[in-house]
Amino acid sequence: MRFSRAKRQDVENIDLSPLIDMVFILLIFFMVTTTFVKDMKLDINRPTASSATKSDDKVIRVYIDNTGEVYIDNQPVKVWAIQSKARDLLRSSTEKSILVITDDGIPVEKLIDVVDECRMSGAKDVAVSTTKEMG
Repeated sequence: MRFSRAKRQDVENIDLSPLIDMVFILLIFFMVTTTFVKDMKLDINRPTASSATKSDDKVIRVYIDNTGEVYIDNQPVKVWAIQSKARDLLRSSTEKSILVITDDGIPVEKLIDVVDECRMSGAKDVAVSTTKEMG
């Protein structure tokens, strides 16, 4: 008796489109769920304080770098223009707070000028960031 062997069929083409679809779906999922850090990439040595607390993420951030330049919303701003720029941002913000992130080597007069301009813009709370501030 003769047994016939079944012929093996070699798979020549593998359909990769479901695999590619899955990769794109995973890519979109990770892109949507990723949170992005809002801090600017400035070289700032923040001052220290023992009474520091964590700030809210929704506050408006004003940066003063080690050269004395002031930034609001990632754009350089002159000291005399802080009040109007902060007022515009406070109108659209539910949180009426401003956080001043400053270098510890800038003159105190510059910091006071920036804080005064922020308060005159209508902010309820104006705080200065320290090294223990984590938000």
